[in-house]
Amino acid sequence: MEVILKQDVEKLGYKDELVTVKPGFARNFLIPNGMAIAATPSQKKVLAENMKQRAHKEAKVKEEAEKVATALAEQTIKIGAKVGEKGKIFGSVNTIQLADAIEAAGHKIDRKRISIKNEPIKEIGVYEAEIVLHKDLTQTIKFEVVGE
Repeated sequence: MEVILKQDVEKLGYKDELVTVKPGFARNFLIPNGMAIAATPSQKKVLAENMKQRAHKEAKVKEEAEKVATALAEQTIKIGAKVGEKGKIFGSVNTIQLADAIEAAGHKIDRKRISIKNEPIKEIGVYEAEIVLHKDLTQTIKFEVVGE
């Protein structure tokens, strides 16, 4: 029996994917729990149209992410931190501070999409971080920790 998944199902497939399962599994588990719908010809047409529209929207989102990636690659973000003797920072620099500095530079990035290489950062200097801008696009940026 063919069904269209309404959500990701582990070891079966992803949302809006057309999969073939045994009829009992579909009737007794997937459909009653709201995880799938029966793949009738009309539902297949609706799915095809939705996928077409989603592909168009995804292309726009990816294009915007590429613009942000090129802008971030050209910039060096500066993060101010209180520094003691010998260049040691009080505390450490984390993704929250980096996200705030990127936002101050004009780009809104969720801190959960940022991963700092060689974390934790406890000294002034130049470091790198990776930002996941889109599921297919990851950008490495440089940022500098300076003393205040």
